[in-house]
Amino acid sequence: MRLMSTEISKQEEFVLRTLEERDIRFVRLWFTDVLGFLKSVAIAPAELENAFAEGIGFDGSAIEGFARVTESDMLAKPDPATFSILPWRTEAPGAARMFCDIVMPDGSPSPADPRNVLRRTLEKAAAMGYTCYTHPEIEFFLFKDKPEAGKAPVPVDQGGYFDHTPAVVGHDFRRQAITLLEAMGISVEFSHHEGAPGQQEIDLRYADALSTADNIMTFRHVIKEVAMDQGFHASFMPKPFTDHPGSGMHTHVSLFKGEENAFYDPNAELNLSAVGRSFIAGLLKHAPEITAITNQWVNSYKRLHGGGEAPAFVNWGPSDRGALVRVPMYKPKKENSTRIEFRSPDTACNPYLAYAVMLAAGLKGVEEGYVLKDSKDPVSLPSNLNEAIIEMEKSELVRQTLGEHVFEYVLRNKRAEWQDYRRQVSAYELDRYLPVL
Repeated sequence: MRLMSTEISKQEEFVLRTLEERDIRFVRLWFTDVLGFLKSVAIAPAELENAFAEGIGFDGSAIEGFARVTESDMLAKPDPATFSILPWRTEAPGAARMFCDIVMPDGSPSPADPRNVLRRTLEKAAAMGYTCYTHPEIEFFLFKDKPEAGKAPVPVDQGGYFDHTPAVVGHDFRRQAITLLEAMGISVEFSHHEGAPGQQEIDLRYADALSTADNIMTFRHVIKEVAMDQGFHASFMPKPFTDHPGSGMHTHVSLFKGEENAFYDPNAELNLSAVGRSFIAGLLKHAPEITAITNQWVNSYKRLHGGGEAPAFVNWGPSDRGALVRVPMYKPKKENSTRIEFRSPDTACNPYLAYAVMLAAGLKGVEEGYVLKDSKDPVSLPSNLNEAIIEMEKSELVRQTLGEHVFEYVLRNKRAEWQDYRRQVSAYELDRYLPVL
């Protein structure tokens, strides 16, 4: 929802006043490219008032997926609602950051801006009367050093699920990371050691979907900063180890109409309303075609089809932790916590695009009144990136959600990635065949 101009003015005044009071000399303007990598430009506080009014110009053709050379002029306009001081920059002078919306020279939203892609989906939800809330469970690995080409990464510990022992270094790491996240206004719900050696999980609290996507981008940056500070290397690679589970980003989703949870029905099975059931049906029907966005790397499919609790099939259930969509158990007098859990996204996705297609699929189910059926003979999710590309290419839902520019760019980029991957001679082939053939 867009804020009224008077509210924006108050937010801008707050930002400008805070910069002066806190001696902030560097303001980092953040935005995200189409593949989900964070971009940043630093400006002096004196330039910020003009940036609010007109934006900061940059060459869009130099940013992955943004523009061709002939249409390269773009503007980054900071969103004052996302202002936060960077708590790890403790030395004077300080630094702060804001996320930006990318606009064209005429002021119209850039079709290449992932934040705008998600906002369009949320505006459609608002037109249907819904606000979308999300809550991600973010998994990642900590390694002792930055991995070198051809060498296996070395995890910081040999801990397992929920382990709490002196030998597990993740305790101090998570404490420092959570302290910094909360200093930036990002609330954390849970944190613990995950199932694989060196694997961590930190769960963020519920927020509206756009704020959650901003928070995920901040989260990934903070985790890498803390890892560097402690002499480690953090990675959001979906599946770095053959014999251990990969890192997912299970996302809990709910729709609200005003103050009421649209997924809750006290008289329905699982207390899941007709809206909730149709939302799940939409996710299931369109899951194969959105997988190239929620799982965008060749390595993503090693996680999905590598065993463990990663979802390999299009199915749903109340208790199956291997299901694509899970319905967490209803807690008495906790109507607002009724939700569904979508389990295929990994932590290396572009959260803006992933949430856009995920919500669009569910909303399509609600809009069209899809009927949720039992998962008796579930079909498989795409088994590799190429299969996912083929499914996406046929999808009108994904094309409309991403917009023509982003849709075509993602297809080109992922086809090139697949072609590059498939021609590589792997260590597996050398180890298995070279001695005997």
